[in-house]
Amino acid sequence: MPATPEPDQEKRNSSNCGDSPLHMIDLIRKKRDGGALGAHELGFLVAGAANESIPVEQLAAWLMAAWLRGLSLEETRALTIAMRDSGEKFNPGNLGKIAVDKHSTGGVGDKTSFLVAPLAAACGLAVPMISGRALGHTGGTLDKLEAIPGYRTALTLSEFEAVLKRCGASIVSQTPTLVPADRILYALRDRTGTVENPGLICASILSKKLAAGLHALVLDVKTGSGAFLRNREDANYLAALMVATAEAEGTRTAALMTDMSQPLGRTAGNWIEIAECVELLRGEQPDGCEDVRELSLQLAGWMIHLGGKAPTPEIGYKLAEAALADGTALGIFFKMVDAQGGDVSVFEDLKGFHKPGATEVLKAWQSGYVAEMDTTALGWAVQRLGAGREKAGEPVDPHAGIEFHAKRGTRIEKGQPFATLYATNEEMLAEPAALLTKAVTIAENPPAPVPLVDRIFTRESAEKYLTSVSSV
Repeated sequence: MPATPEPDQEKRNSSNCGDSPLHMIDLIRKKRDGGALGAHELGFLVAGAANESIPVEQLAAWLMAAWLRGLSLEETRALTIAMRDSGEKFNPGNLGKIAVDKHSTGGVGDKTSFLVAPLAAACGLAVPMISGRALGHTGGTLDKLEAIPGYRTALTLSEFEAVLKRCGASIVSQTPTLVPADRILYALRDRTGTVENPGLICASILSKKLAAGLHALVLDVKTGSGAFLRNREDANYLAALMVATAEAEGTRTAALMTDMSQPLGRTAGNWIEIAECVELLRGEQPDGCEDVRELSLQLAGWMIHLGGKAPTPEIGYKLAEAALADGTALGIFFKMVDAQGGDVSVFEDLKGFHKPGATEVLKAWQSGYVAEMDTTALGWAVQRLGAGREKAGEPVDPHAGIEFHAKRGTRIEKGQPFATLYATNEEMLAEPAALLTKAVTIAENPPAPVPLVDRIFTRESAEKYLTSVSSV
């Protein structure tokens, strides 16, 4: 027989809604048994998460029940709005510009934020980007930026606004008062194995983005072996769900389905990803970086289009490409770093600043083509070199990570360098090296090519897709 909650626990975790008091244990049981929670119930849950009146073990139990049972479209939208309204919001009205942002569902080597933010700002838009830290096998935008000495990610909303007025772009963390419910639930999901759920992902991402007062949003939804949602239909559903939810709140939104069957670019880590982006912003095109450059231009093109600065995303692409070529975007990136306390002098010698505790060159164990990559496993290898964290609040090593010398489809000879591993210390090299050799398949024949972007959801196509799947 299930245990009965103690009276004082019931009192602490209950609330009146009209004539019916709510109890957290009832919400857990309801979702556990396959029921759908109403907006008032989800509002109670979110408020309890935000003010920490609901114990973390009860929030964790509900997250697991939601992960197992799923969230309906109505539940997802209600959860998103409740989380958005759980704290103060940012009003971009004082900026005098259209506010546009980009968000990725997370990947390995996923560094486009450092390119698209200055590219869109260079084209006359404001980019208020509220980002996160490493989650599971994926890297964190904030962890990468904090590899720059002095860079401050924790700004007040007034400081955030000041940087945006000065630079046109700012990449920051959540403040304690901006979407506080997500700050609690985000960390719990990482520690309880409840990350990979479309409804929970949608609510987490959009609550932050909608709280930033965005006029337009471009979503980069990953597919393939490194995506949180490996099943393609799950990824499609997530993309359509986010587009429809954001559009319903008045934010013009598009979602690009992009490939994560291999790390994006040639690096995965913290400082080494920043350095790769600075090279691209300087107009350089190093080997292995073509996909980062192309995807960033496509994402920026959509941002510029949805922000009203280009009649089509294709023209937006060309405007972004021009801002990259003439150095305008590079100047905005450096200006943003300086405005947020970062030491821009480290960019004078990208390789000289990089000082890992230990380095190992992993050589190809056989000849052939790089055919397949388990990108999730590669992400865990990066994390275990010291670039990520296993527990919330753990420090990360800014210099840890992996530089790949061969991409999917590349012909490689036995003994040729395949990847360089950078770790915090010598003891941390062995496990990631073993993970790499298991995660990468070298075959006699080259793999079939995979498109970088193979589907785009807009409001119309998202609503049509959701209608089709709900009728099945």
